[in-house]
Amino acid sequence: LLANIGEPLLWLVAFGYGLGSMIGQVSAHGVQMPYILFLASGSVCMSAMNAASFEALYSAFSRMHVQKTWDGILNTPIELDDVVLAEMLWAGFKALFSTVAILLVMLALGISHSPKLLLALPILLGAGITFASMALVFNAKAKGYDFFTYYFTVVLSPMMFLSGVFFPREQLPGVARAVADWLPLSAAVDLVRPLFLDQWPEHPWRHVAVLAAYAVASFWVALAFTRQRFRR
Repeated sequence: LLANIGEPLLWLVAFGYGLGSMIGQVSAHGVQMPYILFLASGSVCMSAMNAASFEALYSAFSRMHVQKTWDGILNTPIELDDVVLAEMLWAGFKALFSTVAILLVMLALGISHSPKLLLALPILLGAGITFASMALVFNAKAKGYDFFTYYFTVVLSPMMFLSGVFFPREQLPGVARAVADWLPLSAAVDLVRPLFLDQWPEHPWRHVAVLAAYAVASFWVALAFTRQRFRR
C-alpha cells in the first residue's frame, strides 16, 4: 500500500505544485481548472491502474508460480475459474484501498471538496477490476517476472501519457486522440475528473461501457489462457 500511495503523491507534489505553479490554469473539455486539480483527478485514476496491475501481475504470479498457493487452493473443492476471479477482485479492491488513501490526502490539501467525489469510489473500483483483468492475461503467459516489463513498457506507460492524466487529450494529433479516447484509462479519467469539479460527466454510460468491455473481454481471455497453462 505504501508504494502504491507514495508514487502518485510524489507525482502530485512534483508536477502539481512545481509545474502547476508555472502553468496555472488548464483547459479540458472547455472547462478551466487549476493544473493541480487537473493532475489530481488524473493521477488518482492512474494510481488505480498501477495498483491493480501490480497486484494482478507480480503478486498473482508469485502465488500462482513461485509459492504454488494456487495449487494448494485447487486441492480443495475450488475451481481454477474461482481462483482467477478472486485474484481479479482482490486486485480491484487493493486499487480501491490505495485510491481512497490518496483521495483523503487530496481532501486534506484542499484540492477538491466536492461531495460528488463519493461517486468516484465505484468508478475507481471498476477501473481497478478492468486493469486487473487485463493484467491477468499477461500473468497467464508469463514465464518469469521479467516478462511483465513488456506489459508496463508497451501498454501501461503509453496509456499513462495518452489518457489525459498530465495534459489534455485535445492537444494530441487527430489519429492519436482517436485511439486515446477509447483507452480504459481515458474512460476512467473522463468519469472522475468532472466529479472533482462538482460536475457530472458527459456521456457517462459510454465511458462505463468502455471499462466494462475491456474488463469482460480481458477476463474471458485471462480465463482461457490460465486454463491452458494449468492443463500442461
